[in-house]
Amino acid sequence: MVRRIFITVAEVSGDQHAAQLIRRLRELDPQVLVEGHGGRAMRDAGATIHGETVVNAAMGLHGAGRAMEMYKLLRWTRNYYRQNRPDLHICIDSSSMNLPFAQLASRNGVPVLYYIAPQLWASRPWRIRKLRRVVDRVACILPFEEEWYRGRRVDATFVGHPLFDELPPDRLERMQRLRTEPGRFPNGPPVIGIIPGSRKSEVAANFPPLLEVMQRLRQVFPGTRFVIPTTEATHGQVVALAGAAADIQIAPNAFNELISQSDLCLCKSGTSTLHVAAYHVPMIVVYRFNRWIWKLARHLVLCTPKIALVNILAGNIDLVPEIIPWYGSSGPVADMAVELLTCPEKLERQRQKLRELVTPLDKPGASMNAARIALGMIENKADW
Repeated sequence: MVRRIFITVAEVSGDQHAAQLIRRLRELDPQVLVEGHGGRAMRDAGATIHGETVVNAAMGLHGAGRAMEMYKLLRWTRNYYRQNRPDLHICIDSSSMNLPFAQLASRNGVPVLYYIAPQLWASRPWRIRKLRRVVDRVACILPFEEEWYRGRRVDATFVGHPLFDELPPDRLERMQRLRTEPGRFPNGPPVIGIIPGSRKSEVAANFPPLLEVMQRLRQVFPGTRFVIPTTEATHGQVVALAGAAADIQIAPNAFNELISQSDLCLCKSGTSTLHVAAYHVPMIVVYRFNRWIWKLARHLVLCTPKIALVNILAGNIDLVPEIIPWYGSSGPVADMAVELLTCPEKLERQRQKLRELVTPLDKPGASMNAARIALGMIENKADW
């Protein structure tokens, strides 16, 4: 019997993680049929994509503008399920998009696996009630999440973080080689990584003030180079905003290649902070917010004292500087960057702390663990 799995993702990182999961599913069962709503990475991994959900991904008020798009996809999926009911529905990240799809699957008698558990411990914890009703099992990617979900009567399992399935196997050797090259900072000008975001709305908010910070760093540290990895969705936007400066290198889908070169990274908040940490690159974490929207969100939505993922994983301490919310002048971020770059000892201390944080997580296998859970759910047994 051919097993059929339907996957829904909302953004670039979810698309990439889904692609890894699909490859592992096919290692375990070469005949499995995978389809769903996602992007190019899922398609390249062999899934049939019915709805593109990645290119226009957004958050906040911009994300609300996609409500009609999501409604149409939900209605299409409801009709599709009547004739083509899958054996399993897998939701990946983004509770705003995926909980309605989980509810649809549950109402149609399709078991639901939520891979990359929504971070309800950080914001919108009230969604746990709906998740508990419509999701059968949760695959967590952060160590503390299993206990958090199980404490709220959700069948949850920590599977590892899929980022470490996707990183180049030789990255540590590459890092060491790059950092010992002649003329490297602090003996030469620094290389600064800029991560403005994987969504168009994030780039629109974060990149213009980051360009101001870059100009300040040029003045203080002549010869500075900037490297900016982009996504398919944001590449043209970043290029248009950055202009034709000779000291900026912009490349799509080149996070690993560019960030491994960096001496310091200015990084928007999100999973990208853990990706930067995997290269032991010191960072300043930022996220541009409207002052009044932030005040509302802080009181009604957010539940953690720290926002940067690496600081949360470190126990809600300031392992790396985070300037969140970032509104008004670009000066505070520029001042912090100058301070760190003029004191390489501070950079090295942060680098060591990041190395200690990442080492326990630095194990491949998350995608395979999730694939085993998925096929086990279809077989209605604990392990496949």
